This record gives sequence, structure tokens and C-alpha cells, in this order.
Amino acid sequence: MRGGFPLSLTAASLQDSFEWRSDFIRTYLERDIPSFAKGANVLLLDNLWTMLSYAQGSILNLSSLSRSLGVSSPTVQHYIDLLEKLLLIRLIRPFHANIKKRYVKSPKVFIRDSGLAHAQLGLMTDVQILGYPIVGHSWEGFAIENILSVAPPRSRYGFYRTAKGAEIDLVLQVPGLQSLWALEIKRSVAASVRRGFYTARDDVSATKSFLVHQGSERFMLKHGVEAMGLLEFCEQISALPLPSTGIRGLK
Repeated sequence: MRGGFPLSLTAASLQDSFEWRSDFIRTYLERDIPSFAKGANVLLLDNLWTMLSYAQGSILNLSSLSRSLGVSSPTVQHYIDLLEKLLLIRLIRPFHANIKKRYVKSPKVFIRDSGLAHAQLGLMTDVQILGYPIVGHSWEGFAIENILSVAPPRSRYGFYRTAKGAEIDLVLQVPGLQSLWALEIKRSVAASVRRGFYTARDDVSATKSFLVHQGSERFMLKHGVEAMGLLEFCEQISALPLPSTGIRGLK
């Protein structure tokens, strides 16, 4: 709910946390980013940031964003690249399987800190967040950030989705294990895995598959999918052998 910035997380109240995050966003967009990128359009950045908050976890659509903002697609791409380099957003790029299927080729976009996304949308309390349409995607982004933060260096990651609905939220390839993990990420403990996940798992030849949820229960689903809570999954990832260099996204 509050995100991961220390002053937001440890604030005395939800109101104090919300105000800190709101001030951070305003200061970063109006003062800090223009100092990194001379000539940056502050109003355009603010509008783009708001649109990306609403689009949390969605497929990045440059054409739609450019029409809404009244600028060219290359201009939007320039600011997307800037926000990604400044670690404010994460683009989860598609995993390219060697199969003859039509799959989504645009990345998914997430505001990396869930608390910043909530503040930009004016969501301060758990009731407001749980009742908002992006709550599932917000939690998915929160889970992905935690998983990637503890994944071994040089791990590769992406997502997979075909035109017919086969989908994997996160494909994770850990160096040295010679294996590919398929992750379904759901906020609900009672979530089930859809048939499209099994199809996608077969498409990419995943060797392990997991349902990662917000609870603490661990149990087996059909066809070898193991369900476990986010914390336990992160602990399992943390225990893997560590190669030598940094994590990179799939190209």
C-alpha cells in the first residue's frame, strides 16, 4: 500500500505516507527529471505518468498514448525510455519462443513502486486500493519487483502472451540451472490457473511452474503447478546459487 521508499513505509500515518509520496512525485517530475534531461516537458511528463499509473500492468500502447497526449509516438518513446532509465517504470519485455504462433510483441509497463502508483491515482487507504480496478495489476507489479530484486544476477525475465490468450505473467530463466520457470501471479490465495497458462507453459517448454499469491499457504495444483506465497517464493529464489554479474531483461 505504501510502497518501498523508507520515509513512506515508516511514516507515522497513512496520511503522512500519502503526502510524502505525492510530494516526491511532484518534486521528481517538476525539478529532478528536468535536471537530468534538459528541455524535458514537465506537463507532458506529468500527464504521461498519470496515464501509466492507470495502465499499470497493461501492454504498452505508444499509439494510444501519443494520441491522448497530442504528440508523436517517438516523443512518447523518448519519455518512456527516460522514465525507465531513471528506474521509475519497468518494462517487462515479451519472451520470444521459437514457435509458429502470433504473440504479443510490445512490453508490459509497471510503475516500479506500488506506493507511487497509488499516490498518483489518489488511493490512500486499503479500502480505496482494494476497490480500484488496478489492484490486481498493482499487486502483480509489487510481486515482480520483489522477485527480481532477489533473483540471481544474470537472470533473464519476460512475459508471454499469444493472440489466442495463452499467457504467462513472468517467465524467469535462472543462469546455471538450465531451466525455465513459468509464474502465474495472483493476489487472491484462492486463485486458480487458467487453461491458457498451461498452453503457454508448453509453448515455452517451461521446466517448473508456480502460482505466486499473497498468502502463506503452499500446495500443489493440477499438472504440476506449485502454489506458494510471495515471501516463501522470494526466499526460495534467494537460496539459489549466485552468478557474478547484474540482472538483465530479455531483449
